[in-house]
Amino acid sequence: MRIVSGNYGGRPLKTLEGKLTRPTSDKVRGAIFNMIGPYFDGGRVLDLFAGSGGLSIEAVSRGMSSAVLVERDRKAQAIIKENIAMTKETEKFQLLEMDANTALPQLSGPFDLVLLDPPYAKEEIIKNIEQLCQGNLLSDEVMVVCESDKSVDLPEEIADLGIWKQKVYGISKVTVYVR
Repeated sequence: MRIVSGNYGGRPLKTLEGKLTRPTSDKVRGAIFNMIGPYFDGGRVLDLFAGSGGLSIEAVSRGMSSAVLVERDRKAQAIIKENIAMTKETEKFQLLEMDANTALPQLSGPFDLVLLDPPYAKEEIIKNIEQLCQGNLLSDEVMVVCESDKSVDLPEEIADLGIWKQKVYGISKVTVYVR
């Protein structure tokens, strides 16, 4: 795996061995950013189930100012630290070593881009988006990008966000919510 485009384009990304995380493939990551960007002029990213950190590192590579990555798994945290070090701009990244439910009440917004790729997607995505809205953690122009299995049907609206775009890539479905 590698960073697809931007300042870190072409640099390799490390991923976890085994089935603990499901890293987003280069192809799907590139498609996601072509769908929502493909480039940004600043802003803050929240990656709530960071895995290897590839999605949020890609977002910063494409122009986001900074990223907060949340990951509970110790092995994944070590991989994220290596991937952040590869950028040579570690000050742009903050890794919170905890689960999403612990992190959400501790976060301060606003975030302009939120990346959600949780296990057990539908239940977590709905709950997480509701918590983000209740905590005033989202900017007015926020995009919430949800990656799930293609069989998962997310509601048209969650809190004050509605589906803007939705597309299936192989076994994955990407749903983008906006205000």
